[in-house]
Formats: sequence, C-alpha cells, structure tokens
Amino acid sequence: MTRFRPCIDLHDGKVKQIVGGSLSDDASRLRTNFESDQPAAYFADRYRSDGLEGGHVIKLGPGNDAAACAALGAYPGGLQLGGGVTADNAADWLAAGASQVIVTSWLFDASGRFLANRLARLVAEIGRERLVIDLSCRARDGGWIVAMNRWQTPTELALTPETLRDLASSCAEFLIHAADVEGKCEGIDAALVTFLGAHATIPVTYAGGARDFADLAEVERLSGGRVDLTIGSALDLFGGKQVSYADCVAWNRR
Repeated sequence: MTRFRPCIDLHDGKVKQIVGGSLSDDASRLRTNFESDQPAAYFADRYRSDGLEGGHVIKLGPGNDAAACAALGAYPGGLQLGGGVTADNAADWLAAGASQVIVTSWLFDASGRFLANRLARLVAEIGRERLVIDLSCRARDGGWIVAMNRWQTPTELALTPETLRDLASSCAEFLIHAADVEGKCEGIDAALVTFLGAHATIPVTYAGGARDFADLAEVERLSGGRVDLTIGSALDLFGGKQVSYADCVAWNRR
C-alpha cells in the first residue's frame, strides 16, 4: 500500500519548499515556494503526534545542522536524515536520533563516477538497514540519470533495473526525487513511478511534482502500491492550496 511520507527540507536553517532545479551556488537562481515561520522541530513534533513514519529531513546546503538536530530530537527514531552524509558522520547523525541516513553525492567522485568502495565502507560502518540511497534523477534520452550536488550535476549512473537490483543489497530503502518536476506542483513523473513499481525490490519513496490529493491514489495505482509518495509544495502545511495535510494523515490510517 502506498503511504504518504512527510518531509522537512532545510535551507539556511529554515524550513522551506524550493523548486529543486533552482538549487545552485548562484543564489539569484533560487526559487522558493515557501518559507516557514515555524522551526524544524515543530514539523517533526507534528509528524510524531500524527503517527507518520518514514519521513525525512534534508539539509539543502550548509547552515542546517542545528535545525536538523532539533528536528531529530523532537522525533527520535522517526525521521531519516540526508544532506552531506558521509561514512565519517553517518553514525553521528544516527546517534542524534535519525532512524536512517540518506546518502547521494558522497557515493560519487567529482566527475560523477560511482564509487562502490565508498558504499561498502558506509555499509560496514552502520549496516545496510540504517542506510537509504538517494537516486534522485533527471530525465535523459527516454530514461533517467542520477544527479548529485543538489541535483545540478549528472552522474554516470543511469537509473535502470540493474542499478536498482545491484544497490538493493546495500541499503534498506531508496529515495528518488524527480528533479525536473520537484517543487513545480505540475504533476508527478508517471513513467518514473511506474518504472519504480515494476523494478524496485525494496521500499522506495518518490518525490516530485505532486499537485493533488489524488496523486496518492495515482501513485498506488501506477506502482501497484510498492512506491510511497512525499508531497511538499502543494501541501497546505507548507503554504500550498492543493493538498490537505489532514487528508494525507487520514490516508495513512486506512
């Protein structure tokens, strides 16, 4: 059964919803849909009170450690933590209260080549059950290519059935943002959701483009209930007008 997975996206220490493709070192390109007056811990505590599991805190760049720690402290063991995770700090984030850590860019070198030895080191450090691999991607040539560095840099790793199969033995879950539609509220990447439902053998969360409460049912239909959905900018909790947070909580209680 497809579940709603909550999120807390942090940028400059604030809870924000950002158009994913606009994230870069050039601040003038940044497009922000929402910035909350509430701290990260407020959202974490609300997710805890509402019994929502499997959500994630993502640090989008520097200056977010304190807010991330506060969120994890408000819901210990209830949220995954991603953003700047390496083998050197993964255990520290778990000790701070993360249920699992999420890793992407550290698994690649500067040119985008996948480093299997780094993945093996991370698994040896914390165990596969505490690791989520982020395979967020951009569309290319009729398929998808994994992107790193805030989704700005394409890697050499294509998102294929073989990639999902090979990496599944080294992690507990996949997190996959469709970076081309992230934050735009213009609709999910239906082809990507269908692909993930057909080929992922471990739990997977899809994020990107959700614009309506009906998208939960659509993801469930397209994936056969094997893919969960994160809703960000469209959610009324983050200033959106299209999706009710209360309806999403109710969906998970079916």
